[in-house]
Amino acid sequence: MVATLHLSNHVFHGTITDMNGLSSIIPDKAAMALQYTRHKASYEQALALLVAEINELLRSRGIRPTIKSRVKDFESLYAKKIRLLKKAWDTSTEPLPINDTLAMRIICPFLGDLEQVEIALSDRYTILEIERKGQDRSFREFGYESIHVLIAIPESVRPLCVDLERDVVEIQLRTILQEAWAEVEHELVYKAEFTPFDEPLKRKLAALNATLTLSDIIFQEILEYQKKLNEALGRRREEFDRTIEARTSEVFQLPLAEEARGDTLSQSFVATEGNSTPVKQNGSLADKDLDSLLLAALNAHNASDFQRAVAIYAEILSRKPDPHVAAVVYKHKGMAHFAQADYEHALADFTSCVMLDPECYKAYYYRGVVKGILGDLKASIDDFTRALEIHPYHFYSRYRRALSWWKLGDYVQAHEDCTLALRIDPENRLARELQAAIREKMAKDEI
Repeated sequence: MVATLHLSNHVFHGTITDMNGLSSIIPDKAAMALQYTRHKASYEQALALLVAEINELLRSRGIRPTIKSRVKDFESLYAKKIRLLKKAWDTSTEPLPINDTLAMRIICPFLGDLEQVEIALSDRYTILEIERKGQDRSFREFGYESIHVLIAIPESVRPLCVDLERDVVEIQLRTILQEAWAEVEHELVYKAEFTPFDEPLKRKLAALNATLTLSDIIFQEILEYQKKLNEALGRRREEFDRTIEARTSEVFQLPLAEEARGDTLSQSFVATEGNSTPVKQNGSLADKDLDSLLLAALNAHNASDFQRAVAIYAEILSRKPDPHVAAVVYKHKGMAHFAQADYEHALADFTSCVMLDPECYKAYYYRGVVKGILGDLKASIDDFTRALEIHPYHFYSRYRRALSWWKLGDYVQAHEDCTLALRIDPENRLARELQAAIREKMAKDEI
């Protein structure tokens, strides 16, 4: 079955038939980047002209807002394209276009100003959509609110705005407090919710002022924790990816690319030989809450103290957290076992993860890696295939499946997967080396 998704005016028409008979369209990152680079300066010029025009329009009506604008950077643009394609894949619908390549934010002192700005925009421009985010909250709630207005790009700047997925500019309307709330919220991994006190009006105003002040303190504490957590997660993922490359390079008989080299890689091997530097325990694990335990486990993991990391992960699981948290912990625990070359326990942990969260494509990917190392290449292909059914744009699942086909001697399937992987990450050295090796082998076989 072949289906066509229309992704843009020029770059993304066409289909690529997957090895399973399914059709996937992979956005060509290199082509997207070339097109984006060619037009970015004109996009910025168009947006600057439009900001000046709107600023003059509002000031003529006695409204003096702050206006911020930006052209979406390329990495964010490509990441959003992948998210929209993934959503379309999950829901079997046509992918939505990107509406905010050109965007601006109009920030006003008071709520009443927002209505006046909306009227002014409606008088001057063609309004295509209006979305009022957060306005379904009750009067007792305080949270993110914003009016999102999509206007058609006016004829005066249209020649500067070629090759957009949709000829629109997104304009967000907010008060200063809404902007302050949204700016803090944007920096956090998850959204916080507040329920203001149900008090008489004048007490509400005082309570709101105190609540916002307290919110700054709480947000800062959460942000610092999340920074530490994200930094720890990032370091661990990088180390784990390098360890995967090192452990599989011999199995698949491929040279190790520079991305898989480095001091941290050699440190991981030292750790598996029992020479790691232990992490200080700082008291009993029983005295720590789940957040502290997770951070401690990640710190131990990053310090290559894998036995302690496993012990802390086990402590978290013993407290029977909700299934989503347990799935994440099993995934990390499996990674720690993998780093110690304890593949059987790693396999069990990744299996526990997918049993709790069947949509966790990374757990299928990790399990596929382990099965490949253990020599069960057909089972590893099954896991990579399942990962790609969930997330068809995951580079490493495609690359790893290509490696498994390569090892089994199916060079046609290996070449197809490797080609698709390189459409996602055209500069990836590992995939380029594999593709060269596959083509060399196919050429020899033809002779």
